[in-house]
Amino acid sequence: MNGGHDLGGMHGFGPVDIERDEPVFHHEWERRAFALTLAAGFLGKWNIDQGRFAREQMRPAEYLATTYYEHWLFGLEKLLHDTGLVSRDEAAARLLERGGAARPVADARLLKAGDVEGALRRSRASKADEDVAPRYRAGDRVITRNIHPLGHTRLPRYARGKRGVVTMDHGVWVFPDTAGNGLGRKPQHCYSVRFEAKELWGDAATSRDAVYIDLWDDHLEPA
Repeated sequence: MNGGHDLGGMHGFGPVDIERDEPVFHHEWERRAFALTLAAGFLGKWNIDQGRFAREQMRPAEYLATTYYEHWLFGLEKLLHDTGLVSRDEAAARLLERGGAARPVADARLLKAGDVEGALRRSRASKADEDVAPRYRAGDRVITRNIHPLGHTRLPRYARGKRGVVTMDHGVWVFPDTAGNGLGRKPQHCYSVRFEAKELWGDAATSRDAVYIDLWDDHLEPA
């Protein structure tokens, strides 16, 4: 979406500090935030693209001042509230240790700890089985659409209205721009598209570099 969450290609945020031997989680609460998000998503009340969009609705100033798993917690709380699973009042009561017994979720799929690895390996939530003809093939020259949606999109701001070349067809996948906004799956082909650095950043960029972005049919037009 357009906003403080689409940071690709933007300047002024300082260097990227590489942490040697970085752990998967820095704090125990991060591990729990990941587990809660995974288990709640397995209930089937929202899809992965709606999960991403929920995090993107955090206020930009707050988004930039908080950590990765704080974004996850914000998104999870919003989804739980929006779907009626847990109200904000119930969440606040839990923080004050005043919450009552948990309410059962009707027709819920439950993810047990011992089943997590298998469930992740079998997950095909975004892969589509529909037989959809591709609009492009490897080698085709394309130009990205210049769109500025209010909702979720996987077309980054810095790559809109830019010319590239299709290098690979990943097959048919759910279209995140509709799935993330509650508008249906709209299955279509997803491609790896190569953009020269000079096309994205101008003549000051090196001619040796390129950026590959996975984009869907509806993001592209023939160049």
